[in-house]
Amino acid sequence: MERVDLNCDMGESFGAWSLGADEAVLPWVTSANVACGFHGGDPAVMRRTVRSALARGVAVGAHPGLQDLAGFGRRAMGISPDETYELVLYQVGALAGFAHAAGVRLSHVKPHGALYNMAARNASLADAIATAVRDFDPGLTLFGLAGSELVAAGERAGLLTAAEVFADRNYEADGSLVPRNRPDALLADAGAVVPRVVRMVREGRVASVSGADLAVRADTVCVHGDGPRVAEIARALRTGLEAEGITVAAPGARAHAG
Repeated sequence: MERVDLNCDMGESFGAWSLGADEAVLPWVTSANVACGFHGGDPAVMRRTVRSALARGVAVGAHPGLQDLAGFGRRAMGISPDETYELVLYQVGALAGFAHAAGVRLSHVKPHGALYNMAARNASLADAIATAVRDFDPGLTLFGLAGSELVAAGERAGLLTAAEVFADRNYEADGSLVPRNRPDALLADAGAVVPRVVRMVREGRVASVSGADLAVRADTVCVHGDGPRVAEIARALRTGLEAEGITVAAPGARAHAG
């Protein structure tokens, strides 16, 4: 039976600033990637988001990012593998505290933004992330871009991994995501997103912006919490996937051991 997880980055508001449509998205997704305070989020938002996800039966995962609140963690930084290990371990531990207090265990870790993209290409950074996740809890699933160094690092570390595809982002011919500073980076048309994701899950293929097809492994599908019309896209994806006979469920039962 075809199965896939539907995840969303959330809990990225902080202080007086509100970002995303978390409550509108939660009914439609199966995994929540909760910001841990470095690129977004704060202790109150972390606590609230964990409790909201738990109330909806949505798996809770950590979404650690670079320590760059002003840039929302989307600016590449020259950090070492040791620094990468430390910032990931610190943030996962922080969110795990709120999860423990709410009576739930973390299910996964998905790096955010520039950290995610850096680790997709850089094996040393990817290994540092995977080692931090394993050292904290070897039962966690590591999410990473399909075909990337991050997934390979998770497998080397003996972790469960979930190869991630993106509902609302375009792909380059090499399998990387189109940079956000380009006008063709994002997709906001739910009508176009659904058949694209169904094809990724069912056929393991997606068209790049060059027109060439890419092979992808789709264990989990991301919709961005700060994206345009995110709740509409999440709802369309959940209903569209299920209408195609594809089970939408958190990745624990379908993740791949390394």
